Amino acid sequence: MKQFWCAVSLMAGSLLYSSVAPAQTTSGALLQQMEQASQSLNYELAYINVSRLGIESLRYRHAVIDDKVFAQLLQMDGPRREIIQRGNDISYFEPGLEPFTLAGSHIIDSLPSVVNADFQKLTDSYDFIAVGRTRIADQMCEVIRIVARDGTRYSYIVWMDSETKLPLRVDLLDRDGETLEQYRVVSFAVDEGVRNLMQGLEKASLPPSLSVPAMEKVTLNWKPDWLPGGMKQISQSRRTIPSLNKPVESRLYSDGLFSFSINISPADKSSSAQLLRTGRRTVQTVVRDNAEITVVGELPPSTTKRIADSIDFGTKR
Repeated sequence: MKQFWCAVSLMAGSLLYSSVAPAQTTSGALLQQMEQASQSLNYELAYINVSRLGIESLRYRHAVIDDKVFAQLLQMDGPRREIIQRGNDISYFEPGLEPFTLAGSHIIDSLPSVVNADFQKLTDSYDFIAVGRTRIADQMCEVIRIVARDGTRYSYIVWMDSETKLPLRVDLLDRDGETLEQYRVVSFAVDEGVRNLMQGLEKASLPPSLSVPAMEKVTLNWKPDWLPGGMKQISQSRRTIPSLNKPVESRLYSDGLFSFSINISPADKSSSAQLLRTGRRTVQTVVRDNAEITVVGELPPSTTKRIADSIDFGTKR
């Protein structure tokens, strides 16, 4: 009898895996198609971003001309704020500031990070769950939820146009299921007319590129003993902040969807534990071993606290 129930358990487990694994694979493939469509199609989106800070209305145009990406992000209300991409140059036009250009592969401002994520690299850390189909902006959409397997990050729900595979709605949810931010397309077009509109950027005069100082190679005598699954270090640095007149050491991490930094400086009389959360962004400060440890990033407060508490200063500090 015992052998019979063991066999039943094994069979049930294999059936569960066979039903879940293909769903994960299919949803991941759809998300990868969304990323490819966002980078390869000629299209225009009119959308709103809703957060606890308010509502902003924007227009995004994207075109590929002679294998070169051209894009424009325009703030539709209030002072004119515009970002233009031509190839690997991203130019910013802000009221009251001199226009400038930075190197980059895509515009990241006011667009959900899922638009440009490489989902093949996220499969070890996230589950992609098919929720069903519904209408958004008068289009049938596939609905997919993106959830971190270790439960240490926020989650996304993506509504993807079934035909073009473009994202028409993206909700960022906290761990209680409350919406932190929402990206929602009001109208969109996918046609060669967008490409014709963007051709004028080929010969447009763009502002000069800012020279970014080369990153100094530094050795830091501390490290976190715990990180959310899939997080990798992107960079590290040491600098002095004039207003504080003390050195700050930093490490930057990302998993391809969310990012955060760990910043450590000597503690002083004004140092104290603090927690500030605004939408997706958390600033968590703890004071330990004569050091002020601040974690800043797109993570829940409990996760930033766990990271800060795990810092190992080694034997040199």
